[in-house]
Order: sequence, then structure tokens, then C-alpha cells
Amino acid sequence: MSESPRPSARQSPVSWVFSAHRIKRGAIEFAFLAVLYVAYSASRLLASDDFAPARGHALDILTFEKSWRIDVESWLNDKFVQYDWLGVFGSFWYATTHYIVTMIVLIWIYRRSASEYVTARRSLALATIIGLMFYLVMPTAPPRLIEGMYVDVMSFYSYAGWWGADASAPKGLGGITNELAAFPSLHAGWALWVALVLIRAGVPKIVQGLGLAYAAMMTIVIIGTGNHWLLDAVIGWIVVLIAFAVVIAWERRSPVTAHEEAHLRRATQPLDDVIADNPSLVLRHEVSGVRDDPEGFRDRER
Repeated sequence: MSESPRPSARQSPVSWVFSAHRIKRGAIEFAFLAVLYVAYSASRLLASDDFAPARGHALDILTFEKSWRIDVESWLNDKFVQYDWLGVFGSFWYATTHYIVTMIVLIWIYRRSASEYVTARRSLALATIIGLMFYLVMPTAPPRLIEGMYVDVMSFYSYAGWWGADASAPKGLGGITNELAAFPSLHAGWALWVALVLIRAGVPKIVQGLGLAYAAMMTIVIIGTGNHWLLDAVIGWIVVLIAFAVVIAWERRSPVTAHEEAHLRRATQPLDDVIADNPSLVLRHEVSGVRDDPEGFRDRER
């Protein structure tokens, strides 16, 4: 009788280890993002709901912008009210893209590049944590809550969507959002994060341009709908840029395994011949072992 093909014998153990690591890493990443989201949501319980100081901080921002002649909020807000199509478009944009686009890009970079994913995820987490700290120590009211000065565009066009008078929260669920968390704008920051991830990934220039256009559009929308001041957006950008800089600098000074799956792929491919002759080697090639040089592993086993 003819012998069974060697590829099945040599690939099965490798596939088993590789699949196990993919499941492990996926579970870890999902748990991490879930914890981050819970922390983001739980910050509402710790943040002050005293409107007086939040209004004071908002007016301080407006005074600063007027001194530099960059107070574009009133002009943009008028446009979003004057043109119904723009107001409805901006409301849908604000209520949907912030989470959806960010999650799509995060999943995409996870599948595309292990090392780039971890850098992107760490930067997003650090920027979010910095933003939450600002919300706790410096609650700031958005323009839409400054009575008599700006129109709450999303509330004005709430008949067109699922949101009510509490930012992008669904009608009747205003308690799930912190309305005094305008400074800095994580809407603007996360949008810039999307553009930076695409640029660092080396996608075609046209896609990079779309990423930058997305960040610019988000900035226009959050100001035009009365949800953020211009300075909120600028500081949101700075927070993300600082987060990326800190993470990249730390990774260069303290190299760590970016993603076990990528290292496992590189480690197991050169060992196919060894594993084919002795599949039990896979059991000794533990998770921590995938960080070793494949050739060194081969030499040790010989």
C-alpha cells in the first residue's frame, strides 16, 4: 500500500498550534477592548454633573478662541441649521461613524499587520485614557448646552433618526452618555487615529487621503452640530499624536513581541521538515518558545 502524503503529517501539528494561538489572541484582544469600553462608560459615574463649572470652562474656551479669532462655532452651527440636508447628514455622521469606522479600521489592521495593530491599539487606548482623565478633572459643556448662543442640531433634527436631545444617545437613553465631556474631543481624536493608522500601514495614497478627509469631515461635523468647540478638536488631535509618539518611543526602547500569531507563523514555517519527521516537537515548542530564532530551535533539537 502507498504511504500517506507527508504534507498532512507535517502541517497538522503546525496548524493546531497556529489556530490555538489565533483563538487565544482574539479572546485577549476582545477582552481588552471590552474592558476599555466599560471603563469609558463607567467614567460617567465618576464625572461631575455640576453644570456651573462645566459652563465656565466652556466660556473660557470661547474667550480664548475669540482672542485668536478662531471662534468658528457660530458660523458653522448656522450653516447646519440653515441647510436641512447638511443638518441631517451631520447628525447621522456624528451618531454612527465614531464607533463603526474606528472598529472597522481596528479589525482591518488586526488582520493586516500584527505589529501595526498592537501599536495602533495601544495608541488608541492611551489616547482614550488621557481623554477620560480630562473629563474627570475638567468637565466642559459643549456649545449646544450654552443656552441662547448655539442650536443643538441633533436635537433639532431628532425626528430623522434614533437620537434625542442627549448628543448621539438613543431617545430615552440619555443617561448612558456624559454630556459634559466636550474637552478634548475623542470624536476628532479617534478620527485622526484612523487616518494615522492608514498612513502607517502604507495603503495607497488615495486611501490615505480618504482617511485624512474623514478626520477633517468629523471635525466639521462635531463643531457644526454644536457638540464640540474648535479647541476641543485641536486638543483631541494633540492627545492622539502624543499617544502615538509615546507608544512608538516605548516600543523602540523596550522591544516586545507585538503579536504571538505573527511570530508563530515565522517560527513554524522554517521547521516544517523537522516537524514532519517528529511531530512531538510541537508540544515542546511552547508559546513562549515562538520568540526564539527558528534556526536556533532547530539546532537545539538536532
